[in-house]
Order: sequence, then structure tokens, then C-alpha cells
Amino acid sequence: MTAGRCFTLFFLLALSLATQAQKSKTQLQREKQKSLEKIKETERILAETSQQKKNSLGELTALNQRIAQQEALIKSIQGEVSLLDYDISENNQIIDALARDLNKLKQEYTSMLFAAQKASGKIDKLTFLFSAQSFDQMLMRLKYMEQYGKARQDQAVAIQKVQGILKEQVRLTEIKRSEKNALLNEQVKENQQLTQLKQKQRTLVQSLEKQEKQLRKELEETRKAVAELDNLIAKIIKEEMERAAREARERDKTKTGRDLTEAAIALSASFEDNKQKFPWPVAGFVSQNFGRQAHPVLKGIIIQNDGINIQTRAGETVKSIFNGEVSAVSFTPGFGNTIIVRHGEYFTVYTGLKEILVKKGQQVTTNQNIGTIVVNSSGIPELRFQIRKNFDALDPQEWLRN
Repeated sequence: MTAGRCFTLFFLLALSLATQAQKSKTQLQREKQKSLEKIKETERILAETSQQKKNSLGELTALNQRIAQQEALIKSIQGEVSLLDYDISENNQIIDALARDLNKLKQEYTSMLFAAQKASGKIDKLTFLFSAQSFDQMLMRLKYMEQYGKARQDQAVAIQKVQGILKEQVRLTEIKRSEKNALLNEQVKENQQLTQLKQKQRTLVQSLEKQEKQLRKELEETRKAVAELDNLIAKIIKEEMERAAREARERDKTKTGRDLTEAAIALSASFEDNKQKFPWPVAGFVSQNFGRQAHPVLKGIIIQNDGINIQTRAGETVKSIFNGEVSAVSFTPGFGNTIIVRHGEYFTVYTGLKEILVKKGQQVTTNQNIGTIVVNSSGIPELRFQIRKNFDALDPQEWLRN
């Protein structure tokens, strides 16, 4: 019966490992599904951007994003394959252990049968019982015979159980092998897709490199528009800070002034408390990061971005990321409309809008629709989004929800 107990412990351990592996498999499948959803959205953006303007920087950034997502998808598939390899290896170890247990149980059972046959050949049960020298000895012999018979029955049941579990483990292993083969075929297909995307990327970059003069002209226009936008933001923030100072001076004079100042302080604190929890202002992907970075095509050119650019689709709805008051609504040539929302000491800037759904002085709430995306002068539908603490520009990706 020792073999039976060892088998039970081994099986429970294997079951525990399988449960842990299942969690990892679920997580990988969730990541894979997320990658597929992102790919679907980026494909739509890429198709629309290509229609707006062929061989553009917008098309290149969308294609770069699409390649990154394809690589993430392949990585998820590789993770699933590795996990299945591990599961199959574990199952094979279980099968080997079960086979050894089954062989041992059969050997023990054969020995029992042989001993029983040998005993019955020498003396029958009645003779064995009544040859006892005392009544107590006869009872002990009877009990021994019953236990020995039960042991043989238990051994037979144990053999049947192990045979059944062994058969099930073999079946599960074959299923996992089939899953692995399907995933390997899927991986081959996705790798082929990645190769095609990278070839398209190389062709597009080569085409854009031939348009260096036009790209430099567009870059200069963008820099002028950015400078105008920066001046607007600085002007609005200065006005708001001056207004806040006036309210502070009035704090000790009237209850209303005191309440306004306290409300602004509370709003700033609430904004800070929600760091990394803010919703994204628009659906899409980050086409340009915060800070200094190399131009995607022009060599030696560095771009400075005080926010992030989120490439999306024309007409996509833009939402306020937090409660606040609209400080300004203005138009920036080359970019479209801009909305600046104040959140105490903090400001959020939304540039690249077509339709405006709010007005200056209006209170807005988290996730409230404030406008829609326009296609800019470069043929790209994107939102230029900034977060500032007074004049200081902050990296929005450190504040938005992951």
C-alpha cells in the first residue's frame, strides 16, 4: 500500500503544478487577446492614415506601432508554446511515474496471488483454521485470512485506478501536443506577417527619405505651430496663476474668496492622488513620446515634445481626463483647435480638435466629451496632449492609466 500512498502524493503535486500552469496560460491568452485587439485598432488607423496621405510620417508611425504589436503577439504565442512544452514534459514525467507505480502494484498483486495459490495447495482453509491449538489462535487465523483477502482486493482496485489515471494523462498529453502544433502553425503565419510588415516599413522609409525637402518643410511648419501653441499655453497659464493670486489675496477678506482658494488646493491634491489612474483622452496609440527624441526619418534632427502625440482616427471623440474648468478654447494653424482645462495648479491641453463641445469657463468632469479629432496639415489625425503643473511640462504617460 506504500506505492498507493506515494502515487496519491505525486498526483496531488502534479495537480497543483497544473493549476499554477493554467493561471499562466490564462494570463498569456489574455495578453494575446489584448494584442489582437490593439492590432485591429491600429490596422484601422493605418488604413485611414494611408488614405489621407500616401507615404506620410503618419503612415510610418502607424506601421511602426503595428510592427511592435505584431512582435508582442508573437511573443505571447512563443510563451504559450513554451508553457505547453513544460506541461508536456511534466505530463511525461507523471506518465513515467504512474507506469512505474502500476508495474510495482502488479508485481505485488502477482506475489499475493502466488502466495495464496501456494497456501491453498498445501492445506485448505478449514484445515488451516481447525488445526489451531486454541480458540484464540483460530480467531487470529480467520482474521488474517480476511485481511489477506481484502489486501488483494484493495490492490486490484489500486491497479484499476492507476490504469485509469495513466490513460487520462496520456489523453491530456496528446491534446497538449495538438495545441502546441496548432500554435506553432500560428506562429509561422504571424512571423510571415511580421516579415511582410518590416518589408513594407523599409519601402516606406526609403520613399520618405527621398522626400527630405518636403519633410524639412513640414517640420519647420510644425515647429512654428508648436511655438505658437507654447505661447498660447504660457499666456493662459500666466493669466490663471494671476487669477489664483488675486483669489488668495481675497481669501482673508471674504468667505467666497477663501472657499475658491480652498477648492483649488483640494482639486490639485485630488489630481495628484489620481496619478497613473487617469483615463486616456482618446483611443489610439502614442505616435510621439514626451521629451527629446530623434526624427523618425531625418538624420541628425532632434524633436522636443512637451507632451505626447496620440495617433487615432478622424472624428474620434476626445474626453477630459479629470474634473476641471475650461480655461481657454483657441485655434492653432496647422494643428486645429486647442482646449486647455485647469485642475487647480495643474493644466491639461488637448490640441488637434475639429468640433468643440465645451466653452471657456465651463466645468467639465472626468471622461466628458470635449471635442473630436481633426486631420492636421500633415494628413495625420492625432491629438497633441499635455499635462502641466503651472509652467512645468510633465510626461503624460507617467500620469495616464497603463
